[in-house]
Amino acid sequence: MRGILKIIITISCVFILVFASGIFYLSRGLSEGMNIGINGINISDLNDGIYSGKYNAGRWSNQLNVTVRDHKIIKINIEDDVTFAKSSVSDELFNKVIEAQNTKTDVISQATVTSKAYLKSIEDALNN
Repeated sequence: MRGILKIIITISCVFILVFASGIFYLSRGLSEGMNIGINGINISDLNDGIYSGKYNAGRWSNQLNVTVRDHKIIKINIEDDVTFAKSSVSDELFNKVIEAQNTKTDVISQATVTSKAYLKSIEDALNN
């Protein structure tokens, strides 16, 4: 009987540890990410070409390429995506950026930090 109780306690402790670690991983950096400032971009002086940018912040790290033609953003491609990527988020956000021709645009609901991480990569590509 004591052996079974030890096994149950051990399994419970492992489960709690794994669960707590997962919560920590998913929430680490979340408040900082919510407060990321988006500065905007100025593409009027950029030549035609493909510009590479990245943003490094744990699971929100990403790298992308921004294609500029005739002083307009025409395409944004992801080279290295965030950890929990959803193409619906990136597609919608990139369409907003291309429409606005700026990173000063609304983020995607329920994907605020991911949206801001992509926007920072776009800024990195076009402002450096």
